[in-house]
Amino acid sequence: MLVVRTQIKEIMKASDIGVDNISGDFQEKLDEKVKELILASIKRAKDNGRRTVMGKDI
Repeated sequence: MLVVRTQIKEIMKASDIGVDNISGDFQEKLDEKVKELILASIKRAKDNGRRTVMGKDI
């Protein structure tokens, strides 16, 4: 897992929106999205002739 459940809970608590629970599949789906974002960033860096992924690749 790329995303840690406790970090998700900390962000939820800090938001003060009032949503406190995470469904069983939320972390898994979020992890998939993060992986897609990382892979797209890697591709963009490579397409731009770099071996370093940077914030601008997101």
